[in-house]
Amino acid sequence: MPVPSFRRPFPAPLTMAIACCLALPAAAQTADADGATRLDAVIVTGTRASDRTVLESTSPIDVLDTEDLRRAGAVNGELGSALQALLPSFNIPRQSNSGGADHVRAAQLRGLSPDQVLVLVNGKRRHVSSLVTTGSKVGRGNTPVDFNAIPLSAIKRIEVLRDGAGAQYGADAVAGVINIILDDGGDGGAIEAAYGAHHTKFEPTGQRITDGQSASLAAKVGTAFGDDGFLRVGLEYKDLSPTNRAGLDQIPPWDQTPRNLELQGRRNYHAGNGAARDINGWLNTEIALGDTATFYAFGTWHQRDTEGANYFRYPDGEANWLEVYPDGFRPVSIGENLDIGAVAGVRAQWGDWDIDTSLNHGRNAFTFRLRDSINASLGPASPTRFKTGDYAFDQTLANVDISRLFAQGDNLHTFATGIEYRVENYETGAGDPASYAAGPYLDRPTGSQAGGGLTPQDEADLDRDVASVYASVSSSFGEKLSTDAALRYEHYSDFGGEVTGKLAARYAFVPAFALRGALSKNVRAPSLGQIGFESTGTGYNSAGQLIQSRLLSVNNPIARALGATDLSPEQAFNASLGFTSQLGERFDVSLDLFQIDIDDRVALSEAITSDALTAYIDSEFGAPGVESVSFFTNAADTRTRGAEAVANWRHPLAGGQLLLTGTWSYAETEIKRVVATPAQLTAVVPDAVLFGVEERNTLTDAAPRTRSAFSANWNDDRWNLLARVTRHGSTKRVFNFGGGFEPEQVYGAKWQLDAEAEVRLGEKWTLAIGGVNLTDEYADLSNADIFYFGNLPYDVLSGIGSSGAYYYTRVRYAF
Repeated sequence: MPVPSFRRPFPAPLTMAIACCLALPAAAQTADADGATRLDAVIVTGTRASDRTVLESTSPIDVLDTEDLRRAGAVNGELGSALQALLPSFNIPRQSNSGGADHVRAAQLRGLSPDQVLVLVNGKRRHVSSLVTTGSKVGRGNTPVDFNAIPLSAIKRIEVLRDGAGAQYGADAVAGVINIILDDGGDGGAIEAAYGAHHTKFEPTGQRITDGQSASLAAKVGTAFGDDGFLRVGLEYKDLSPTNRAGLDQIPPWDQTPRNLELQGRRNYHAGNGAARDINGWLNTEIALGDTATFYAFGTWHQRDTEGANYFRYPDGEANWLEVYPDGFRPVSIGENLDIGAVAGVRAQWGDWDIDTSLNHGRNAFTFRLRDSINASLGPASPTRFKTGDYAFDQTLANVDISRLFAQGDNLHTFATGIEYRVENYETGAGDPASYAAGPYLDRPTGSQAGGGLTPQDEADLDRDVASVYASVSSSFGEKLSTDAALRYEHYSDFGGEVTGKLAARYAFVPAFALRGALSKNVRAPSLGQIGFESTGTGYNSAGQLIQSRLLSVNNPIARALGATDLSPEQAFNASLGFTSQLGERFDVSLDLFQIDIDDRVALSEAITSDALTAYIDSEFGAPGVESVSFFTNAADTRTRGAEAVANWRHPLAGGQLLLTGTWSYAETEIKRVVATPAQLTAVVPDAVLFGVEERNTLTDAAPRTRSAFSANWNDDRWNLLARVTRHGSTKRVFNFGGGFEPEQVYGAKWQLDAEAEVRLGEKWTLAIGGVNLTDEYADLSNADIFYFGNLPYDVLSGIGSSGAYYYTRVRYAF
């Protein structure tokens, strides 16, 4: 693959924003309690060298500690929300009426897909979710890591490598690597309780609303084993009530019967956060095995029950029986999510060599259910609760890594090599028979409303093995030049072999100024979920009416007949160039430009809708009532260009320390090539487009291109005061309802104000009070083509969210 060129100038808004950012303080490297910025914090991510600091890294790295995460004001103590507040290149929208995304939130880094970022825990690969987020916009068709399955109270710090690193860590590290490092404290512990709620003035209905109450309780305790060992364990309980930001129903014209019009002007829909209840447990331990070896183990256990929203069904409609729901009904999706991760290993020294061997297992099991639903084809006797499917993903890894430091005068070289063997398995199970049954009432839709169940024929059981070997060298040539080089070979049992590589360097011209840059080739193989996942749901046609839609796996005979082919791995080439500067003890700044070319991006096709398609599937495959289909494909080649700036300024003030911080990021994706529509598909639907405007929008401008934040933090021995202003860039929504109806809207940039005050009450107690989005901002109101007759007034794309202001308090006891 050719090296990408930076000769094309960056867009004018990017150039202007860089200049503005350099003129203002901004930062991702945060401060310790004494106000000293952690630029000298030693990092463990992105290099094999044991003495590199944040400022000395050859690639950009952000470091967040436990205090940063605690003070992020995250709704319900969610890790994903905390990272969104603290990292401008991290985006995790809170989606609604979005199928699986109501239950598992997908996160982006640098505007790329959620499955193009690799997540590590204590340096070990984390497993992904078993649920494919098909109904979402951001992260559509992805199997992301569930950040909210990792308890916030378990974390000591997080290192975020904003660069490709597939050669160092393996597949998926295209946008970067997020390494979550668990609490390793010895004796002592802490108990923390928090409570919060949304309070907002809701313009579409003219109401003052208080809802979305959240309560959490976390406890952790540890004990030391001798000088080097420890055991740390913790528990969390979290409860989140829903918010509802639906508007007043105008009733769609085709549903305006006298009975349905009685519901006009009511809030029949639900739009907002779903209810959730979480229980988390975790442990982290190290035990010395003599003088030269250490046993270590860590793990997380997570159980979350969630509810999601679906469209309202009117009383007079073919999907309803008045005997069951005389006032219509709105199905509620229920998610039962069990997530387990466990790692055990031994670190040892053999002469001058360091050896690390480990065994790593992760499992995610998700059960999808519905309540307040019906299978209308079964008649009034239909059940109203259904299980629609089971999904499970298992990942087991074995690693052996060895490394050694070689010294040649002032030059230091750390050589590392290792092998990894990974086994993945993906299984789906059928829903209740009533969830997919075609009953005797042939004029009524089949399957449970808001998502028909998986049939036994839809079940999948896929597995693959991945073996890899790598070698890397991290070098320091005196005090000015440092480099990182890595090469990896991975062999997939279903895709064959792939080679990845990386070369990164940093040169300090003077102590106050250094240049850094990197080139890397990275790979992401389609997940087993993208190969084997199937689902049935509802969507809109060109008239705005609800229709039954099916997502088909590429192995499904229907998909094959329409032109689906085996998926291929994504190939990525990353290039970056930047500088860092530290002027004295008070000011530092960094700026990094990057370009990421990705070929054969895996994405969902457009939802293909046609009466001819429905008739074809019924006649050829005996599956009646399928009005829309989509499937995965290697849809496009893309190029993402962007920049990220970071700066800090600190100053003693009023007996304490003032730290002004800020961050800014920009990422723009353009499509270079689009897959052609298969002839098999156009033979059935002549005007079909496999990858059209809606899915192009998903890859290019559905997520904010820019995001920036400026914060001020002052602390002394008793108080910590924090204020943060965030600007969420504009987003664009494009729909394709078929029939040439493709409405779109640009949602403007929005400003968000957060603040927190924390006071220490004696040696062990602290009390905090704060707010997120204190000015109660919302995204722009959706236009008449998108807000669905007043029911869905706000889109979910903007980082400002759609629930309004959130206030919270937190109390902590440390011992």
